[in-house]
Amino acid sequence: MAQRHLDPTVPMAGPAPTGDALAGYLRAQATEFLRALRLHRETGSGANGAEGSVDAARALRRSARRISASLHTFQSLLDTDWCEGMRPELAWVSGTLAMEHAYTARLERLLSALHRLSGSTALPAQVDAEIAPAAGSRAAGAAPVPQRAAPRDAGLRNPPTPAQERGNLTVGAAKAGALLDRQLTLARTRAHSTALQALGSSRFHAIADKVAVLASEVPLTRSAATTDLRPLAAAAKDRLKDAVTALPLVTAGHPYNAAALIHGLSPDTVPHPQDAPWHQVRLLLRLHRYAREAVRGEPDGTSVVDLRLLSAGQALNRHRDASEAAAAAAQAARTPRIAPATAYALGVLHADQRHEVEAARFAFQQAWQKEAEAVSTR
Repeated sequence: MAQRHLDPTVPMAGPAPTGDALAGYLRAQATEFLRALRLHRETGSGANGAEGSVDAARALRRSARRISASLHTFQSLLDTDWCEGMRPELAWVSGTLAMEHAYTARLERLLSALHRLSGSTALPAQVDAEIAPAAGSRAAGAAPVPQRAAPRDAGLRNPPTPAQERGNLTVGAAKAGALLDRQLTLARTRAHSTALQALGSSRFHAIADKVAVLASEVPLTRSAATTDLRPLAAAAKDRLKDAVTALPLVTAGHPYNAAALIHGLSPDTVPHPQDAPWHQVRLLLRLHRYAREAVRGEPDGTSVVDLRLLSAGQALNRHRDASEAAAAAAQAARTPRIAPATAYALGVLHADQRHEVEAARFAFQQAWQKEAEAVSTR
């Protein structure tokens, strides 16, 4: 019965990896965390973030995620109180440092999509003149400027031609790009300030001190030295498989599922209801990959299994990015008193990103199906 729990994707040759292997993996990740922290302090952090500082922050997030994931998967081999105290703190570090990069990547994704959809040669980086005065007048409590309404049946008598629709998108794309640039640049600046404050806080220094201790001393339980890591790693894979089984992979077998657009640009700001299970699978896949690393004592390799898992993870990363970009476009479209052409461009952008979500689901379905077929033939 015990063999049923062993992960067939983990090499079975050689002695079973035990708590000593886990301790070595955690010490290595703690050392990487401290090295990245030292690099971050040496490179500094300007308003836009120097390249070395960005790389250091990425390395900090990477090691924090791996330590936190290992504490989750192999918690039974570690001091319970210590794990419960460390995991949320590491998640806070990783999440706080990720926000600035997320806003930067989101703005780049949305502006690139607008450029592609509109066929324009360039998108202005400055805020549109129509947007800024409107925001200022709202702040001053000014009444809305009356606008002449179009005839109620004008759209029925003169439906827009494809060329007119393209023209509306081109005109609206510039204003939509300016609005998104203003909103996401402000969010990125705030995230940068928040990250700097976090890295200088007593809370972060306390975490860094604990990680420094972890680099030399891992709080294993007494039984850890004789406990095989593979059943615990296999349990992480079983949780992933159960979550994937619950996904509508039959629907994801079609690259573009229009049902995902139903949520649309409604006033509801709650995240898209279809996305949460896929985000959960992304986290569980990451736990599975890191558990494999801990068992083998080395990072992802170049084996067929590693490449398939990496491909599946990249598809889910694109899913997350497109989902959040669509939400940002919808949020921008809810901005009061924007021009109809701007709202139209943002609506097209939202639909485009929801299609990207569906394409990412399709890519994951393809990658996961290959992995499942490979496992069944072993």
